[in-house]
Amino acid sequence: MYQVLFVCSGNICRSPTAEGVFRKLVEAAGLAGQVGIDSAGTHGYHQGEPPDPRTQEEALRRGVDLSDQRARAVVAADFRRFDLILAMTREHQRHLERAKPKGSAADIHLFLDFVPDASVQDVPDPYYGGPDGFEHVFDLIETGARAILIHVQSRLASAG
Repeated sequence: MYQVLFVCSGNICRSPTAEGVFRKLVEAAGLAGQVGIDSAGTHGYHQGEPPDPRTQEEALRRGVDLSDQRARAVVAADFRRFDLILAMTREHQRHLERAKPKGSAADIHLFLDFVPDASVQDVPDPYYGGPDGFEHVFDLIETGARAILIHVQSRLASAG
């Protein structure tokens, strides 16, 4: 099974959205049994909490249910468990690179690295903004998740 982890700061806005959107795409592609998906935060600020209500509202509006997710922080075992770890920002990526244990084979990338014509590198944090920020983040995540699915499909094809 190919394992994918999405990471933001507190695991209540961006990374749970990416987890939910990507899970929906993977299921639609018929790959649910071949791809493991999770999300986490660089920090445990919201450990055990569900995604932000505004995040859940935007996701539901677009047909993605995040209600069963709970925030958690990245742990050392994640670097052994996951094949691909996707950071929402360059700051998250630096944090993950510093935390990555020696010998870990996990690939760490920016979430938007897989979007060839992305106009931004970082997925902005909508937490302190209004509803339009959550819409914008969801748009970026939908675009990124589609590109990541293509990458994962190619990895599965080359492994099988």
